[in-house]
Amino acid sequence: MIDLETAQPAPEPRLGSRNDIVRSHFSVRDLLSEATVALTARPARTLLTALGTILGVAALVATLGLAKTAGNQVVSRFNELEATRVLVEPQDRQQGRNNRQVSVIPFDAGDRLRRLNGVAAAGTKSEVGVDGLVRSVPVVDPLGQNEFQIPVLSVSPGIFDAVRATIETGRVFDDGHNERGDNVVVLGPGAARRLNITRVDNSPAIFIGDDSFAVIGILRDVEREPDMLNAIMVVDGYARERLSLFAPAEVHIEVEIGAADLIGTQAALALAPDSPDQLKVGLPSSPRGVRSGVQGDLNSLFLILGGVSLLVGAIGIANVTLVSVLERTGEIGLRRALGATRRHIAAQFLFESGALGALAGLIGTSVGILTVVAVSATKSWTPVLDSWLPFGAPILGAIIGLIAGTYPAWKASATEPISALRSGT
Repeated sequence: MIDLETAQPAPEPRLGSRNDIVRSHFSVRDLLSEATVALTARPARTLLTALGTILGVAALVATLGLAKTAGNQVVSRFNELEATRVLVEPQDRQQGRNNRQVSVIPFDAGDRLRRLNGVAAAGTKSEVGVDGLVRSVPVVDPLGQNEFQIPVLSVSPGIFDAVRATIETGRVFDDGHNERGDNVVVLGPGAARRLNITRVDNSPAIFIGDDSFAVIGILRDVEREPDMLNAIMVVDGYARERLSLFAPAEVHIEVEIGAADLIGTQAALALAPDSPDQLKVGLPSSPRGVRSGVQGDLNSLFLILGGVSLLVGAIGIANVTLVSVLERTGEIGLRRALGATRRHIAAQFLFESGALGALAGLIGTSVGILTVVAVSATKSWTPVLDSWLPFGAPILGAIIGLIAGTYPAWKASATEPISALRSGT
């Protein structure tokens, strides 16, 4: 039995704030779980959504990697050709080019320079004037259809190694040709085409004015002196005796790696001990400008494509995230009714879009790196990649995802619980 007189009334509950009644706890673990469920629920749509960002990040990584790799290859090539090249010519270049003037460069310049430690090859080259046109037949056509105006160069045998010339057929001059002043020529590929000479095993001959010359070789390529590609080359011995060449116009020197500065100080003294100040020595320039130029051009060209792809990817993420908000209106209303705040709803959708962007960035980075490696392997290059790129590109993808999901997240957080629940799921 209950004694109603002594019974005490039950205490009334004390009403406090809404947070005292229902507290919402939405941790990072919850965000990760919800984002994982949302992204894996429709994997095909997730992959297609991320495709734009994947392509953008891949293009960005591949562009930066290939630009740096190609820049290094160009610089390496630049070092190989230019860092081993030394050019010696008179202070007054016109004096060396004029056959009627005496230059201080001797005809045995190649032999003198090859005695220096660090010189791999050396040879002389001069432009010479000839009387008459060039033809490949003995008969002079009155109409001049078989005669050509082709430059004639006087060279020493060592010039071909100094300028890294390769022979297509036949051979180049030797010291015997030079000492005897033989009537022999070597043709550049352009000159050979004009004269319609493709082989030397049938002992072809050309005529420079009234003098005949035996063609002993045709060049394939010249890496350093492109003017030799379209010229006819005679030996210095012939030019000295028959063309009044008093001295070579310039000396080309191939040096060992690292010996350019040393040879630059010794070459003038070796060629003209009595008057070295009359010679000008050209040394290789720094390759830094070439590297910067190449990388800058490649970056500016391809980064635009990467930026467009990233923009397309960001629009795709924003579009799908916004559609996801509309599809999950009922879910949003239910979460709000159970105590989730606007901040929680916004954080959930931002986390989903950011995770999608990070995943796309990670995949795109992998694709970009594989592209750099594949292209480098086909070109026999050494792939070069900035150390920050494999880590920075996925972060960039996450940032793009967060930016793309900002508006859909704000729209989801602005949804009222009652209207959301009424609209259904």
